[in-house]
Amino acid sequence: MAEQILMLALSPTMEEGTIAGWKKQEGDTISQGDIICEVETDKATMDYESIQEGTLLKILAPEGAEAAVGVPIAIIGEKGEDISSLITAAESASAGAAKKSSEEPAAAEEKTEEKAEKVSPAPAPAPAPAPVTAKAAPAAQEPAETRTEEGWIKASPLAREMARSRGIDISLIAGSGPGGRIVKKDIEGASSGASRAFQRSAAGGVSQAAPALPAGEDRLIPVSKMRKAIAGRLAESKYSAPHFYLNVDVRGESLLASRSGINRTVDQKISVNAFIIKLAAEALKRYPRVNASWEGDTIREFGSVDIGLAVALDDGLITPVVRNCGVKGIQEIDRELKELIPRAQAGKLAPEEYTGATFSVSNLGSFGIDSFTAIINPPGSAILAVGAMKKVPVVAADGTLSAGDVMKLSLSCDHRVIDGATGARFLDALKMNFENPMAALL
Repeated sequence: MAEQILMLALSPTMEEGTIAGWKKQEGDTISQGDIICEVETDKATMDYESIQEGTLLKILAPEGAEAAVGVPIAIIGEKGEDISSLITAAESASAGAAKKSSEEPAAAEEKTEEKAEKVSPAPAPAPAPAPVTAKAAPAAQEPAETRTEEGWIKASPLAREMARSRGIDISLIAGSGPGGRIVKKDIEGASSGASRAFQRSAAGGVSQAAPALPAGEDRLIPVSKMRKAIAGRLAESKYSAPHFYLNVDVRGESLLASRSGINRTVDQKISVNAFIIKLAAEALKRYPRVNASWEGDTIREFGSVDIGLAVALDDGLITPVVRNCGVKGIQEIDRELKELIPRAQAGKLAPEEYTGATFSVSNLGSFGIDSFTAIINPPGSAILAVGAMKKVPVVAADGTLSAGDVMKLSLSCDHRVIDGATGARFLDALKMNFENPMAALL
């Protein structure tokens, strides 16, 4: 009997997904566990594994289409079945989901206005802002069907990644997919020599064939699902968890020497991030209150030290998690990082691989940042921000001046869980681990 294939929640925060591509076509036989399509969620591009068996009779959501969780995206059944009633029901479900989505912003705005009226019964009227006239993008930039009214270029995630890795300006490609969407074959055509004008020069600049936007013109960039999820999650963390910050300077000579010594004895060089995670895990074992979460009536001290490392993506960041770092050696942690980070950058992590960190690390030292503070990543109650290691003048205990390798660490703490003294003791223990790494690792 024919039935609908519904859009499933492929990540904990997913409310809707975009069909990145179909692996099965109408008429194909599907078994349980077969990957039928790829879905772009708010965090990654996930494989959709079928939980049904039969023949794919109808694709309802083509490549590039968005579908809310619970909305039909295809119909499966036996060849020759009458599926007209299922198609009608699917169209009604899609229309209902679209209507609900359009009504939610208005409802939220009404609630905000009601709240504002309660707080301030008679607000002074604000002067009306001067009207702003948006300029239309020049028609010569690209075919109109490739760019939406908001200026967003319609392209599949795979096409975007291929264009980025090959140095191609995707805004100059004419899309051949549904609705003018840029797909894989368009990028392959541009990089094969047929469209050399689209490629970046060897020096890294855009070729002269690429027209520049007129000076002073605004660009409207639609918020991606990932950016929207990051904004909501971090705003909630920042404004619900009372943050406070602790900072310390750490000498790095022993860390560098220990890493060099270990790397001379192993086949694959161990990264600095693996050292940071392992040394943090050892400090967390001594101070379990820092490896904890606020749960309202209780504080949960986690039995496992699961550390997330912030990884930058083109339109946001993701935090792959190394589980149970307290009992793993530094080589094992490094091997997991080397496997997780490339998949994180390619958007291929499963939800369980980027959620549930009990403590997080954000390292911007490679970008030359001296110091910064980071926003706590729930459910954890602390995050460590790591700055660049730099040669600076240091004063020894006897008053002599010399050059030393120094890095700045900043610990962001949730004051509901971690008191100042606890955070300070943890950071002091972490400083000792950094400055005496071999003692911490033995």
